[in-house]
Amino acid sequence: MPYSVMADTVLIFHLAFIMFVMFGALLVLKRWVWLWLHLPAVAWGMAVEFLHLYCPLTPLENSLRIKAGIAGYEGDFIGHYLIALIYPAGLTPQVQIGIGALVLIVNLLAYAQVISRWRVRRRAA
Repeated sequence: MPYSVMADTVLIFHLAFIMFVMFGALLVLKRWVWLWLHLPAVAWGMAVEFLHLYCPLTPLENSLRIKAGIAGYEGDFIGHYLIALIYPAGLTPQVQIGIGALVLIVNLLAYAQVISRWRVRRRAA
């Protein structure tokens, strides 16, 4: 039972990390200190998608599930949990590149707003 709870905790953390990568720039709009956590997270998220890397959280979750007596799964987190909800055909390299591009575009737009606000504040000072 504890391994199952730990696996679910890793799953929740993994999802929270993905959400932070996608939308963390909104936190930067409120407090620029988030920038120091968000930019490395975005870099990692895009590297995972563009270079088809495995996030270390996926094998950790799988090993905890196996220790709990629950079958692990093949592939990565996005392919197993998220893509199945959005794309019934499954995860392909083209879809991964699309996800990486979406992360890049969302964050470029958000950071353009961050820079714009920073410039306005700098001029006002």
